[in-house]
Amino acid sequence: MAKLFSGIQPSGEIHIGNYCGAIRNWVRLMDQYECIFCIVDYHALTAQYDIPTMQKRIHDAARVNIACGIDPKRAILFVQSQVPEHTELAWIFNTVTPMGDLARMTQFKEKSKQNEENINAGLFTYPVLQAADILLYKAGAVPVGEDQIQHIELTREVARKFNARFGELFPEPAHLVPKEGARIMGMDGKSKMSKSLNNYIGVLESRDEVWKKLAPAVTDENRKRRTDVGNPDICNIYSLHKAFSPEETVETVNRECRVAGIGCVDCKKMLHQSMMTTLEPIQERAAELAQQPALVDQILEEGAARAGAIATATMTEVRSAIGVR
Repeated sequence: MAKLFSGIQPSGEIHIGNYCGAIRNWVRLMDQYECIFCIVDYHALTAQYDIPTMQKRIHDAARVNIACGIDPKRAILFVQSQVPEHTELAWIFNTVTPMGDLARMTQFKEKSKQNEENINAGLFTYPVLQAADILLYKAGAVPVGEDQIQHIELTREVARKFNARFGELFPEPAHLVPKEGARIMGMDGKSKMSKSLNNYIGVLESRDEVWKKLAPAVTDENRKRRTDVGNPDICNIYSLHKAFSPEETVETVNRECRVAGIGCVDCKKMLHQSMMTTLEPIQERAAELAQQPALVDQILEEGAARAGAIATATMTEVRSAIGVR
């Protein structure tokens, strides 16, 4: 069975964009691949963060992933910093990655604009560490959102450059983009859902908290009154319906919005119910795991041991190939 790798940052509360764009897809893929899922805490260091709460955020990220359906018996779940070979391989990859390739990364340009006071070298070389994360396990597939495709292309290029110089060792992984949820927009309807932009809905937020964020969310801005017809194709709420609602509800919204049969508030109430139907079982499981912190720690420790065994074997091959011990 082919290996699959993907990671998620412990950069705060996991939101529905993370769930729809990544975690839900991971759960589906566990039957098709040998899955390796990583909480990439070293990647999170490229942005300002609250040091005292980092360990809690790592633990919470693991807890929510498990609650969403990641099964540690069918996949490896671990924390990046617990497998030091990630950073060792990243340094080696730095020596075969042209700076020009990194300078062209769209995410580096965007994050540099958002964090002008903290444009650090780690932000610049972020895709190199990401390539090391993937290639350390010789993963053949990487599930990503649309915004990460460029990074996977760079990973493929890193593999090619390493192989050309030191011999064939790494595969060129393929990116897997989900048909729905590849890019979930925030409540402003304009920017990708993001904790840093505060336009998100958290997976663990209560029914009332979700509605508080959903009620003022931007819809079709051309629809000024209840009697105006709408265009679901340009409405973010309709996009979220496609991610959360059953097919018959999606069809109803699509039809009735176009003839003003329902208003935006009606549409949001229907979405709210669909979202909570999905989220409340996750929240219940997450609450149960919150009472069993030792179990979550054990899962991460066992995952790190399993990942570490693969990483150690890969780095033995890498060191031999490049001529060091």
